[in-house]
Amino acid sequence: MNGARLPRPQAALLLLTAAGALFSLIDTPFPHLAPLQNLPTLAIAGGLALALRRWPIPTGAVACICLFLALHTLGGRYIYSNVPYDAWARALGLPAPGDLFGLRRNSYDRLVHFSFGALMVPPVSAWLARHGGVRRGLSVYLAVEFVLGASAFYEIFEWLLTVVMTGADADAYNGQQGDMWDAQKDMACAAVGAVCTALWLTLRRK
Repeated sequence: MNGARLPRPQAALLLLTAAGALFSLIDTPFPHLAPLQNLPTLAIAGGLALALRRWPIPTGAVACICLFLALHTLGGRYIYSNVPYDAWARALGLPAPGDLFGLRRNSYDRLVHFSFGALMVPPVSAWLARHGGVRRGLSVYLAVEFVLGASAFYEIFEWLLTVVMTGADADAYNGQQGDMWDAQKDMACAAVGAVCTALWLTLRRK
């Protein structure tokens, strides 16, 4: 399996993901912070291209990863706290989500954390089942555990990163928006997304 050719649909998905991360930095409203958010996406896309040649997974699972990275790229361009989804909705003649749901803060980060949980379970469970020799049901459970662990690790990483940043930049980067329970809520959103996908996969199998 080592050195196998990456399927064209998967290569195209990863190329589009990397291009999106790169172009998101053009004329970004936050040029001193957006690169911290989106340059790692280029490295992730490149790493995935290499890893998938050795450990292939279905194209649908790769699409889940790329969709999550695309959502993250959009958030990173506006450092999450400033994604203008209300203005976009109004421009399309739709109700603003903030007004519709009574949101008191920019909640795009909650959507992305939920999406991380929902979209990471399929690729992780597929990898475990195909390359780890794990039973399908157990692989889904372990994928949920992966999401929980990865979410906690990211929040710790985010905290450590902001320790060395200036106060204003740290607050802008982590998107806390004055909520002292932001990290716990972000992890809860990821957990809910992971459980929802796990239930869907389980019911679909049965």
